[in-house]
Formats: sequence, structure tokens, C-alpha cells
Amino acid sequence: MSGCFGADQSMKDGPDIARIAALIGDLARSNILTALMSGKALTATELASEAGISAPKVSGHVRKLMDGGLIVGCNQGRHRYFQLAGSNVANLLEIIMGFAASQGHLRTRPGPRDPALRAARICYKHLAGEAGVRMYESLLARAFLVLDEDALSLPPQGERFLLSLGVDLTALSKK
Repeated sequence: MSGCFGADQSMKDGPDIARIAALIGDLARSNILTALMSGKALTATELASEAGISAPKVSGHVRKLMDGGLIVGCNQGRHRYFQLAGSNVANLLEIIMGFAASQGHLRTRPGPRDPALRAARICYKHLAGEAGVRMYESLLARAFLVLDEDALSLPPQGERFLLSLGVDLTALSKK
């Protein structure tokens, strides 16, 4: 078997395709990568929406994809945009997508098809849809919520704002 890999290599040596495959194989991360195939750079909030996960969870996935060399980030004003790390990543994804399609491994986009439900809905006792995303982005932009790494926190000005809207913070903290 050493003739296939050279005298000093075995199948355990060489490129670690399992690591890259695991990064791509996670459903949320594959949705993030697929969203970036358009060539357009997207924010973490946009990637969260495309991946079907919460904005706080997307940062961990983005970090793993960056560490794996699949995506890169760029700060522009208050926002951080992400895009594929290069055409070689796009080529890899196109090959995998083509192979999956040729084997009949197709999927449909989850979530409500009705535009009104995509705009605003309640999902498991929380506001969802485009209205929920806009509200979340607005709270972040106004520093009423703070996203730091994977944690979301409510600073004092956010508490005051939510109290002014009549939100019962004591009841929320018990959930």
C-alpha cells in the first residue's frame, strides 16, 4: 500500500478531508455556504436567516468556517460581512452540489411558503420572520441588546427600553 502514498506516508498522513467535510456537512453551515454562493457578502444576521438558526448561534458556525478557511470576514462600518474565501471554495461547493443532485439528494427550503407568514409570525413563543429579524437588528443597532461572541446580553439601557414598552423582565428571566 505504500506505493499509493509514497514510502513515508500512510492514509493517516496528508490532507485532512474529514475536517473540511465535517464543516460542510453540518446543515446550518452548509446553508451558510450555499447562501454565499451568490458571490454577495452577507452579514451574520443575514446568514442566520439563511441558515435557519438564531443570530447568536451563527457566530460559532461562522468562526468554524473561518478557521477552516472556507469563508472570510470584512468589517464595513458597523457591520461585518462574510463571503466565500475564494473561487476554490466555490468550485468545491459546486462539485459537491452537483454530485448531490446527480444522486437525487435534493431538498426544499423549510419554513412557511406564505409571504405573510415569512414577514411576521410567532414560533415557539418568540417573534419570528422578517419582522422579528428587523426588531432584533434594531435592538442591536441601538445597543439595547449586545452580541458578544456567542452570548447575547441586555445592558441597562436595553432594560430601560423594554420596561418602557411594558415588557415584564422578571417573568422573562424565569424562562
